[in-house]
Amino acid sequence: MVAIHTSAPALTLRAGSDAIAHLREHGLRAADVDIVPGAAGGPKALGINGLDQAVFGDFLPTAPRPRTLIGASIGSWRFAAITMGDARAGLSRLADLYTQQRFPKGITAKEVSHRCEQMLSELLQDRDQRILHNPDYRLVIVVIRSRGLMARQGGLGLGLGLAGLIGTNLVSRRATGLFMERGLVYPQGDELPLGPLNDFTTHHVNLQADNLRASLLASAAIPMVLDGVTALPGAPDGVYRDGGMLDYHLDLPYQSDGIVLYPHFTDRVIPGWFDKPLRWRNGDPQRLRRLLLASPSREYLASLPHGKLPDRTDFKHYLGDDAGREAYWRKAVAESQRLGDEFLELVETGKWEERLLPL
Repeated sequence: MVAIHTSAPALTLRAGSDAIAHLREHGLRAADVDIVPGAAGGPKALGINGLDQAVFGDFLPTAPRPRTLIGASIGSWRFAAITMGDARAGLSRLADLYTQQRFPKGITAKEVSHRCEQMLSELLQDRDQRILHNPDYRLVIVVIRSRGLMARQGGLGLGLGLAGLIGTNLVSRRATGLFMERGLVYPQGDELPLGPLNDFTTHHVNLQADNLRASLLASAAIPMVLDGVTALPGAPDGVYRDGGMLDYHLDLPYQSDGIVLYPHFTDRVIPGWFDKPLRWRNGDPQRLRRLLLASPSREYLASLPHGKLPDRTDFKHYLGDDAGREAYWRKAVAESQRLGDEFLELVETGKWEERLLPL
């Protein structure tokens, strides 16, 4: 499907204070990018597929270097697709596999989990070792370890745990640590490029062949939709779930020597999953001072079917019309090539500077 090109800007660029100063002094150079975050957001990832293709297929390969990719939920799956070999092919395969998923009304969490496990197997095939030993990218998979009623696998107990978590979060984000702890699964060795993580109990787990797939499944395990993962080798005993619940848009204390490049679904950094309706709760400017965020513009979104990126509500909207949903999602993927084309054009022409806004 051919993308429709218009004169309206497809991208919004926002940056933290140190990133703005660095960019104005040195320009936007691939060699300066040392960290890339990947947010949770499910099907929204399809809507920035073209931007990912440009960043990982064209821009960053011009200056190979060790980089840290920190992903929660679908962010970790995007990065697994990128690090298993050919970034463009992996991203295209992920988009195709995700689009083809069909979840009929009344499907159980157990069956959804089984289908996601099959999708992950089809995505990775036999390339686990390439992910673990990629010379350019170190993958960090963000999960949560459930506490209290959140450790229940379903039913009333888990429902009460979610209600307690939502209520507690309204009062205090930090207090949600009563219900969940952070888990970072990555190849051990050099320290992560993150400052002290003293906001929540954080577990550091060595990413290896025996826990790669379990970690990816856990990172996408939405409560009441998928079953939590109970066997995560190398991690403390517990039930592991979607990392986006705690670190939705990865508001983390990045320690970058250059630029943290963030291909994102929106121009806002929301700390936790349950902070979405809380407009006053946004990312910490100090933590994000070296962040350059590239996201679809309002004009771009308005040009899409339904005026938005694909999201989970589409499964309900297109219930009984999987072919219609798949056609809509494929159009969104095709249109997202505009995002990538514009990013590369801004880099080449240097016109990114006149488009740069504060984060």
